[in-house]
Amino acid sequence: MKAKALVTGFDAFGGDVINPSYEAVRRLPARIGTLGIVTARLPTSFARAPRQLEGLIARERPDIVVCVGLAAQRDAIGIERVAVNLQHACMADNDGQQPQDQPIVARGPAAYFSTLPVITIVDALNRAGLHAQMSMSAGTFVCNQVFYRLMHGAAARRAGRHIRHAGFVHVPALPVAGTEAALARLARALAVTLTVIQRSGGVVAKSKGNAG
Repeated sequence: MKAKALVTGFDAFGGDVINPSYEAVRRLPARIGTLGIVTARLPTSFARAPRQLEGLIARERPDIVVCVGLAAQRDAIGIERVAVNLQHACMADNDGQQPQDQPIVARGPAAYFSTLPVITIVDALNRAGLHAQMSMSAGTFVCNQVFYRLMHGAAARRAGRHIRHAGFVHVPALPVAGTEAALARLARALAVTLTVIQRSGGVVAKSKGNAG
């Protein structure tokens, strides 16, 4: 049966010219096997990114949603396990907003687990020679906010169950030299990730505790 994946990256921020997350995402093919791929770029904005993602999900009705962001301090691809109900920015987003110590969803669950097959993805990427690891923290910037909102929405939609898998992937910064080769490698990693997800069974979003 044919399925559809929505894969998003972010626009550039913090003075950078490009964002490797979107540059890798936009290099994905339109189809991987029977899986159709829809790609989009989200703004690095606490206010606008979740709204844009929600609109894309409503329009595309994907079976799989994978959001991709940049973790410049890391040297491995990070398959995120947990989204936390906290927004706390150490720098302003692209709209100049810098929330401090605020919940993403008032009285929402403290956290959500990814519904991607995280360990299987990490194993497959490492077997393919693509350095990856499971991450237990997506931070508290826009990446985590989008991840949490994605999982919160997926949990609310569980009666319809059109989203079978949802989660977040962090990619490292690009090297000074060999940018195109590095982006091709990241795109390959995303393709492997989507292949693994497609082969796994469907689950719905799971929360972890309650936020106060």
